[in-house]
Amino acid sequence: MVASASSPLTVHDLEAMPDDGRRYELVDGVLVVTPAPGWPHQEMAGALYVRLRAACPPDLRVLIAPFAIRPNEHLELQPDVLVARYDDLTMKNLPVAPVLAVEVLSRSTRLIDLNLKRAAFARLGVPSYWLLDPEPRAPSITELRLDAGGEYQAAAHAAGEEEFTTELRSRCSCAPRSCSPGFSGAQDPEQGIS
Repeated sequence: MVASASSPLTVHDLEAMPDDGRRYELVDGVLVVTPAPGWPHQEMAGALYVRLRAACPPDLRVLIAPFAIRPNEHLELQPDVLVARYDDLTMKNLPVAPVLAVEVLSRSTRLIDLNLKRAAFARLGVPSYWLLDPEPRAPSITELRLDAGGEYQAAAHAAGEEEFTTELRSRCSCAPRSCSPGFSGAQDPEQGIS
């Protein structure tokens, strides 16, 4: 859900939001509220976190939501997974662009992640944006990289058992299906994943 007020909201307004399991973010002063994710979403984010943590050099940190990127008073984003320079982190948030932002797509966040957050991460200057799709038949990972003009371009894509390999100051490689190992496909795929 995207809600707007008569004047732009600030990060101080976010601090008054209830701790109810929903994710509250701000994009250009507009409130974006998304429901708590389902377990396939969380399992895929968690599995990727473990792989990234093992691959990252000591000067980078891998964090999982909720942890805020808060570069100004009208922008607060909480990607599912982020990679940041250790020296850029504060105890409370990340006040600059991370090295990598990752979103796991779900029914309730797909349009926001593919459009609104993609544009916000590009404006912020996040060099790499990954989209993970836990689709049961063919989970996938897509890497978008920021070009010289400030637009994201597809850099890598893998689905199912295909190998996804990228350089994040060190090599990181995995098959998308290996990031969703607990999903057996027993759930009715027509019900979707959130």
